[in-house]
Amino acid sequence: MCTCAVMHPLISLQVSDTSMTRILKKRSVSSGEIAVQGVKVECKVTSRFAHTVMTTKALNKANISQEVSFEVELPKTSFITNFSMEIDGKTYIGVVKEKEKAKQQYQKAVSSGQTAGLVKASGRKMEKFSVTVNVAAESSVTFILTHEELLQRHFGKYELMIRVKPKQLVQHFEIIADIYEPQGIAFVDAYGTFITNELLPLVEKTVTDKKAHVSFSPTLDQQRKCTECDGTLIDGDFFIKYDVNRAHDIGDIQIVNGYFVHFFAPANLQRVPKMVVFVIDNSLSMKGNKMSQTKEALGTILGELPEEDYFGIIVFSTTFVVWRPHLSKATPENVNAAQEYVKTIEVIGGTELHDAVMHGVKMLYEDQRNDTALKNMVLMIILLTDGEPNTYPRTLPEIQESIRHAIDGNITLFSLAFGKDANYGFLDTLSKQNNGIVRRIYEDSDAPLQLKGFYEEVSSPLLSEVRFQYPDNVVNSLTKSHFKQLFNGSEIMVAGRLNDLNEIDNFAIEVFAQGFENNFELKGQANTQKWETIFPDEEYIFGDFTERLWAYLTIQELLDKKDKGTPEEKGNATDEALRLSLKYNFVTPLTSMVVTKPEDETKTDTFIADKLTEEERGKVQRYGYTVAASYPKYSPPTYFVDGDPHFIIELPDQNDALCFNIDDKPGTIFNLVRDPLTGIVVNGQTIGDKKVIPGNKMQTYFGRFGIVHEKFGIRLMVSTKEILVSEKGKQAKFFWTDTAKVKGPNMDLQVVKDRSLTVTLRDSVKFLIILHKVWQKHPYHQDYLGFYTLDSHLFSSNVHGLLGQFYHGLEFEVSEPFPGKDPNKPDAIMFVKEQELVVTRGWQKDFRQDVKNGEKVPCWFIHNNGTGLLDGVHTDYIVSGLFKTI
Repeated sequence: MCTCAVMHPLISLQVSDTSMTRILKKRSVSSGEIAVQGVKVECKVTSRFAHTVMTTKALNKANISQEVSFEVELPKTSFITNFSMEIDGKTYIGVVKEKEKAKQQYQKAVSSGQTAGLVKASGRKMEKFSVTVNVAAESSVTFILTHEELLQRHFGKYELMIRVKPKQLVQHFEIIADIYEPQGIAFVDAYGTFITNELLPLVEKTVTDKKAHVSFSPTLDQQRKCTECDGTLIDGDFFIKYDVNRAHDIGDIQIVNGYFVHFFAPANLQRVPKMVVFVIDNSLSMKGNKMSQTKEALGTILGELPEEDYFGIIVFSTTFVVWRPHLSKATPENVNAAQEYVKTIEVIGGTELHDAVMHGVKMLYEDQRNDTALKNMVLMIILLTDGEPNTYPRTLPEIQESIRHAIDGNITLFSLAFGKDANYGFLDTLSKQNNGIVRRIYEDSDAPLQLKGFYEEVSSPLLSEVRFQYPDNVVNSLTKSHFKQLFNGSEIMVAGRLNDLNEIDNFAIEVFAQGFENNFELKGQANTQKWETIFPDEEYIFGDFTERLWAYLTIQELLDKKDKGTPEEKGNATDEALRLSLKYNFVTPLTSMVVTKPEDETKTDTFIADKLTEEERGKVQRYGYTVAASYPKYSPPTYFVDGDPHFIIELPDQNDALCFNIDDKPGTIFNLVRDPLTGIVVNGQTIGDKKVIPGNKMQTYFGRFGIVHEKFGIRLMVSTKEILVSEKGKQAKFFWTDTAKVKGPNMDLQVVKDRSLTVTLRDSVKFLIILHKVWQKHPYHQDYLGFYTLDSHLFSSNVHGLLGQFYHGLEFEVSEPFPGKDPNKPDAIMFVKEQELVVTRGWQKDFRQDVKNGEKVPCWFIHNNGTGLLDGVHTDYIVSGLFKTI
């Protein structure tokens, strides 16, 4: 799938109807003074290889300079190949460098305070590229981003999805896609989620034998939501789906400039029956929606098993339980019995997947030898887990090696990593070592559909043990040529180089595979048509696309190899993937794109674009901002207070965190942050439970925060009920039931309904306040707030307060842990501020990403209200008012 997403420079405002909004809007530069003059998405697809160029041009019509942001969303499987910015007639072009060298350049710039490192946030299928630049008055900026991807066939079609969210009317808006497929185009569909009946005629589609042209270019008036309003209809996804003609033969081979690519997906094959064991995690971490959604999906999947298939079910926690000792044929009676069994699965215990998977391997081998099973059946294990092994004495590599040795290349193992806590890297390697893949399942309401969708991709094997044989004396640099399975609706691709173009006539190809109840063998001769015959229309071609297709496929396979094999094999694969990434200018997990834009003689902005791995994506996406996983030394530390109240000090330089609690009576006001140089003050007032449970201590939380910016005359009061803003005597009120985004001259506010408030002070820091809502009729608890500092490094060196004193780092050492009072929480000796403290290993929760459940943050807990860690004692930080400093 090729996903090309384009969003205009982020200059439109979403404002709520309050007096404060009107004040800020009047003082700020209106959104009309920056005009998005053009947005163009141009996709060229030649033989499945997609080359996409996204161009946005914006004009700053104001008489002052302004920041303009460019954001696009790309498919995770694509590689950025070029990025450039044209500002005031000068063009700044990105350079692809080895990630370590880019990191050194980034760190050098950070140390001098002259850079902004930008990485991409990721969604399920996409990742976001963004860059922000300052544009002078009455000047324009043009952003151009290029990326390339080899389209994969899923469910019998290729798909381009172009996400368009311009957020305002665009003078010249255009989507163009040209497709050229020498095999011939079977069909093309084009539609958009935002396409109304009025816009439908604007989707133009022309299809001939081998070419397709799709365009969509609405005028300014056609983009309007209504005749008199400025809102745009263009907001959603534009899809182009197509397939090519194919026959029951050796496939299609294309040779261009010494490189060839072989596409193989013969038509009209009968599916091969399979033997599949579902290995399902039912540990305690699967409680709630995860387990109910898994049961729902598994029930549906079982109901769709073809009757000639055989299946088994194993559920595992601390130990494993087998539904039946042997595989069962998928008769209606057996399927119904299995569905009833699935309904009874309950969560319990830890996560011990090794023995469960090994038993699944044993069941498949035993039943393979059973005479009742058909020959050539495909053997599969589908493993679903939301964590990592935590009760088995073996290390993770030992578990992987044990399973790999038992499977010995005879079984395909697919892994489903459910949720953000699953060890994706472990499962990825485990699957790759056993000819399978891993897929992340997101904890959303559609999780059953995600599970079912993945299963449908692998549920209908057509061929197994597919091997391609090419003459050794004719080809070199072959990509993977042995595939465990070919699934219905998919396609196999092999690419390589020819030793000599004059040897094309000797390019004989053989394909061997196991099909339904018999072996499958094809022999053929490569197509020897010349370039001018195969590709007669230059406008559909982009450069040496066959060579770039080969490089793309080779790099992808090398990136897989670097995660398995011997240390020498891993090293060789990494080195070769890096060499090819640099040669072909691909931004891969081994490279970064660096864009340097001189601001003046003393300042330089350095922008870094990375390609994150799926494992890294699971770690870096945080609510409200994105951390650059490639440069952990400079990831902004986070200091926050949440819960009862729990103070957490994250120290990424030391890859650790400290935490402490403050116990005091409700109504106490504490100073959290005080910076006399910037004039910023943050205070918090505690609240207690409605009622104390007999025998329990009084718990306190923060129920109100007061934020002061003396320089700009700003006062902000945030409670669990409302948000009051005062700027130089002018006031406004927001409620948590609002959704608002306000951009002002000195402060930006963004309210996410019943969830969070983001406060950004101009040219300064950003705070995030989380609202924790409790059932209104709860007999004991009530709503409370959490407070997070997102860019504390912008404070002066004089900053102090319960949180502020840690903003510029802290030096400490921790001894080897030893048993404490709680057997699950070891103690240690901490050396900090010339003192020795007994600290306890535990964890607190960060609620930015998941307001309901939170994300566990391991930390060293300092007892007695932080005594020994704090300057002074906690009562030194009590102040007399919400906006007071004493």
